[in-house]
Amino acid sequence: MAAPKPISRLISHVILDLDGTLLNTDCVVSQVLKPFLVKNGKKWDSKKAHKFIGKTPSEAAAVVLEDYGLPYSTEEFLSLINPMFSEQWGNIKSLPGANRLIKHLKSNKVPTAVASNSSRSNIDSKISCHQGWKEYFSAIVGADEVEKGKPSPDIFLEAAKRMNADPSNCLVIEDSLPGVSAGKAAGMHVIAVPSVPKRTDEFSSADEIINSLLDLRPEKWGLPPFNDWIEGTLAIEPWFIGGPVIKGFGRGSKVLGIPTANLPAENFSDILSEHTSGVYFGWAGLSTRGVYKMVMSIGWNPYFDNTEKTIEPWLLHGFDEDFYGEELRLAIVGYIRPEANFPSLESLIERIHEDGRIAEKALDLPEYAKYKDSPYLINTLQQGTTVNGNEAE
Repeated sequence: MAAPKPISRLISHVILDLDGTLLNTDCVVSQVLKPFLVKNGKKWDSKKAHKFIGKTPSEAAAVVLEDYGLPYSTEEFLSLINPMFSEQWGNIKSLPGANRLIKHLKSNKVPTAVASNSSRSNIDSKISCHQGWKEYFSAIVGADEVEKGKPSPDIFLEAAKRMNADPSNCLVIEDSLPGVSAGKAAGMHVIAVPSVPKRTDEFSSADEIINSLLDLRPEKWGLPPFNDWIEGTLAIEPWFIGGPVIKGFGRGSKVLGIPTANLPAENFSDILSEHTSGVYFGWAGLSTRGVYKMVMSIGWNPYFDNTEKTIEPWLLHGFDEDFYGEELRLAIVGYIRPEANFPSLESLIERIHEDGRIAEKALDLPEYAKYKDSPYLINTLQQGTTVNGNEAE
């Protein structure tokens, strides 16, 4: 990710985008549009989704109508689709690091606003489903409250005005190109957290590009630092996933000398969409062998340029034989770093081993060691079971 450009003034206020930055609305978009398109004889193409990220509802509707050749006016389409979206607002989950960031800014008395291309009523509906969020924000601005939505700077300038802030002292955090353009046009500093994978090169106008909110370092911008990193790791809300070990790309042992125990990613597309790419760690339970320390990557592995998002756990134990087909259960409890590319295979291998050392040491800490006895790891579960949350039955 790109390092921040030097700033001459300290940041005093933060302005956050909502959809795709704080909330995982991309999943809801696909859940609503897929069946709607099927009813109209069309098929959802996820590769086109990036075209309407960051746009106002009317602009996004126009893109969908043109791309899929649907026989509706923009107004007709919105009248049909909006009730379907409204039913889903309560199901939208916050993105990794969102709650942590909002609470951190509030506890450190950093005035924070939400500025979104959604309508104000939709913003309020989405935020109301997340306890305490509305009270965390000093201002909330929707696209229908200003003359023009993003990429016009109007929304961000209005947010700064409502907080009595100088735009040059504001830090914008955005996931879309229209949002980044709007923030820069407003004379603000902008951090891009691209929601579309493998397109970070398009965000060069941002002052900093990060992989996810988990990677945000507020102190770079003169803001109070997070104090929750432990031994180079970040504790996260644990999540659990499991399934049969399958053969992967064949590069773990042969190319890297690091045997990974791959899981069928296609079985977990929904849960993978909820978690940012990067390097994580935790505990791995094999149904006939026991529980072991593990480190794992989620993402596209830029060095090998994967076309699909994958899960590749490395069990930190020397096994004498393969265990393809055996049930593998994972408790993911911590985060190490964002996904990255490397100039050489040797540097990639070196970094993977460093990740392993970090995980090995961290998992002895009480914060992480307690999950070794998770019932999910110990109990025999049905093949392919996935669980989210603090506890697994």
